[in-house]
Amino acid sequence: MLAEKRPDIEIVGDVLHPLGKVKDFAPYISEIKSSGADAVISGNWGNDLALLVKAGSQAGLDVDYYTYYAALVGAPRALGKAAAGKVKIITEFQENLAVDRDSAELTEIVETFSERYSPFDFTVLRIKTELDMLVAAMEKAGSSDPLKVAYAMEDLSVPTAMGDATMRAQDHQLLQPLYISTLSKEYAKYDAEETGLGWVMDTEIPADETAVASSCEMDRPERSGS
Repeated sequence: MLAEKRPDIEIVGDVLHPLGKVKDFAPYISEIKSSGADAVISGNWGNDLALLVKAGSQAGLDVDYYTYYAALVGAPRALGKAAAGKVKIITEFQENLAVDRDSAELTEIVETFSERYSPFDFTVLRIKTELDMLVAAMEKAGSSDPLKVAYAMEDLSVPTAMGDATMRAQDHQLLQPLYISTLSKEYAKYDAEETGLGWVMDTEIPADETAVASSCEMDRPERSGS
């Protein structure tokens, strides 16, 4: 899908490493350097992500890191200054989007969470979206029966503070607006875990543009009574 939308992008490597076992990422950084890559897409989290980014910083590797979990609890602190201007997240929410949107609802969520759980940040709006969709599906089905609720979710849309989220019937993939943001010293209001760095939005991706092709053919159980 990436190559279809951006034919100028070339994937120069695809490397896996043992989960939670690598203490020195220098060999991986050398491999990235030799590949000539301009950016790294990483599914890492926690210590693996922090060690990867810090090893890159120490080696002078000049790439952007596109991640999915760099905003999760403890990650910004573990990443530290090495992440500034280099680490990006692809996610449905980060706290400074509340400022960008001038949203009273989002601001209340962010600040209430901060009062209770500081220094940790509220970055997973999808948790609220999941619960809202579950409630909407049960109301649509008129039941809490799991099978009826699952069918009621198909093609169901629920409003969120960031736009509608829709459950695609084909594969139960949730489609919602996504945002690419960079951890930066130049943030609007909320820093990440009191690091002096905060998330700054680079790009908004509309929900329909996040829908990648799928070959999923789910083996659905029969509806009750059919």
